[in-house]
Amino acid sequence: MTSAGSGLSLLQTCALSLLVFTGASQFALVGALAAGGGAVTAAAGAFFLGVRNAFYGLRLSQLLALPRAVRPLAAQWVIDETTAVSLAQPTRRAARIGFLVTGLSLYVLWNLTTLLGALGADAIGDTKAWGLDAAGPAVFLALLAPMLRTGTERAVAALAVLLGLGLLPVLPAGVPVLVAALAAPAVLWAHGRRNASRARTREEER
Repeated sequence: MTSAGSGLSLLQTCALSLLVFTGASQFALVGALAAGGGAVTAAAGAFFLGVRNAFYGLRLSQLLALPRAVRPLAAQWVIDETTAVSLAQPTRRAARIGFLVTGLSLYVLWNLTTLLGALGADAIGDTKAWGLDAAGPAVFLALLAPMLRTGTERAVAALAVLLGLGLLPVLPAGVPVLVAALAAPAVLWAHGRRNASRARTREEER
């Protein structure tokens, strides 16, 4: 429904879930499109959010040691859930089974519910009249909030929100999301400087 509320057709909505099997990237893309952003900026924001899956893939490639022929297919299922289940298994065989079962079940259910949601959006008519255009940001925040466990993570999120909202009136739609990605290196740099300063202070006190 979120995708349909952003103006995507039924076919486009289903194709997005089939080809981009990562929730955060999908919500970022449809959110940017709903705000009037271009396809390039929307895709760029989705790409940066999906980069973490590449790091998951590096770890899983060693753990699963799949044949080369099936690796391109398995890469489609490298997401948070399959990574967590695979890493929790005691043996390589169990990790492979966990990866397969989790990936297959989530992929089928995700695309099935996408189809049902898009059909439901078509049935109720104008999704903006029902406020469904706000569902994307709301779901994204719900996914993000439980992940903010440390002070550094909360600082990154807060700075990203400030950058995104502050630049929203002056930059084209979709671009503030890309600029907000600078929050992570900025906070990490400041955190490193603070730790270095504390270390120097302790050395001087000694």
